[in-house]
Amino acid sequence: MSNTDEKQRADEPGREDSDVLHRDPAYFQYYSQLQHQQNMLQDYVRTSAYFEAITLNGPSLFNGRLVMDVGSGSGILSFFAVQAGAKHVYAVEASNMAAKMKTILNAAKSNGAASRNAYLADRITVVSAKIEEPRLVEEVPTVDAIVSEPIGVLLVHERMLESFIYARDKFLRPGGAMMPSSGTIHLAPLTDTDLWNETIVKARFWQQRAFYGVDLNPYFQPAFDEYFSSPVVGCFSPSALMGDSAQHFVDFHTVGMEELKAFAIPVEWHIKYTGLMHGVAGWFDLAFVPPATAIAPGTVPNATYMSTSPASPATHWQQVRMLLKQPLAVNAGQVIRGSARFETNDQRSYNVTVRLICLDADESAAITTDEALAAVLEAQKARSRSAVWYLQEQIYNYSYTGDPIPAPRPEGANMYLPVDALLAESAGPAPPNPAAATTAFQEAAVMAVQAAATGPTDFLVTTASVAPGAASQDAMQL
Repeated sequence: MSNTDEKQRADEPGREDSDVLHRDPAYFQYYSQLQHQQNMLQDYVRTSAYFEAITLNGPSLFNGRLVMDVGSGSGILSFFAVQAGAKHVYAVEASNMAAKMKTILNAAKSNGAASRNAYLADRITVVSAKIEEPRLVEEVPTVDAIVSEPIGVLLVHERMLESFIYARDKFLRPGGAMMPSSGTIHLAPLTDTDLWNETIVKARFWQQRAFYGVDLNPYFQPAFDEYFSSPVVGCFSPSALMGDSAQHFVDFHTVGMEELKAFAIPVEWHIKYTGLMHGVAGWFDLAFVPPATAIAPGTVPNATYMSTSPASPATHWQQVRMLLKQPLAVNAGQVIRGSARFETNDQRSYNVTVRLICLDADESAAITTDEALAAVLEAQKARSRSAVWYLQEQIYNYSYTGDPIPAPRPEGANMYLPVDALLAESAGPAPPNPAAATTAFQEAAVMAVQAAATGPTDFLVTTASVAPGAASQDAMQL
């Protein structure tokens, strides 16, 4: 189908996906390429989490049941569902990967028992369409479980979650299972001198007044705005976080479509270090927790968790850093209050708008309503920061390859402990091997993994939400 034809179809009355359909050719062309599918398959954190969540729940959720795979891509989740005993899988894929998936299934049929994929023969129906195609309601039956990998950067980029929820509303039987079952967005205060300096240097290029005889300075303001509204995707050290994350939980079994299109995350960060806050760090967690209504009688379900936090093994999603145009000076013990508002745009993504203010702890405690906070934000300009970032304009920074020493000190990131906390470090007993000492953050993460170790991907389970200096906690707030 040509782009023109697809645009014309997008304007047809009654098309439930008409608001986004005309923008999709480039999006689906990207995911039709095996090289991009390979990038996702080679993400062992992602792939092994899905493998564990599906196959270990074979008896509970999949055995003898109908399954839908939304945005099936390479088909890997459909294959896992068959391995888990699914009676039949409907793999819905809008890109040309649908044809490539048929190739592997046709080979499984034609080679018979000699094929290593013989178990897939006649167990999967590839549906070459968007899930929003109205005709599918007549062509695809109600299913017992829906599997999908509808996740983008910061959970919501690319807006595939909307297709996941649409499939739930149209095709999932009452009480059926969504896998993954929920996600949590994390936002935390960030210090990152190197990244901020690198970004301002790029913008200052446009301040040149004699570039081969041309005054480029008129470009500076739009360049400055562009660089600082572009989220930076890439891994970073967990030691760059100045406080614990604010969290936004999304239950995929119950969230409404409109709730995905606009939502706000209240921010109340208790700052642990004195220094400069250069921006906001973001990542997400996923949970695969079977609902009680979907579990086969007499079986024991399995719960799996996955995190993309800076404390966890790296994934292809990495993390996001969103920089302020002007850093904010903060002291240990102060509180950052405000909100981050996510709103969909017409680029399969979101605009993220923040308003933040730095308050002393007693000031913060006295502000008990949204109206009072808004008034303070308006009145205290010097202590406030606002920003708008466009998730689709993301750029990439791969400079971080791991902390160079086992126990990075906060001063290395230009963050400074209160004097009493600094002295308390020396007041306690010395570790058995000072050279191998780790931060409280690292110790908590290791203990959490060891305590939860029961299966082949247990490194995924409880490392998500442990901020520097904090005790370990579950990856999801369930």
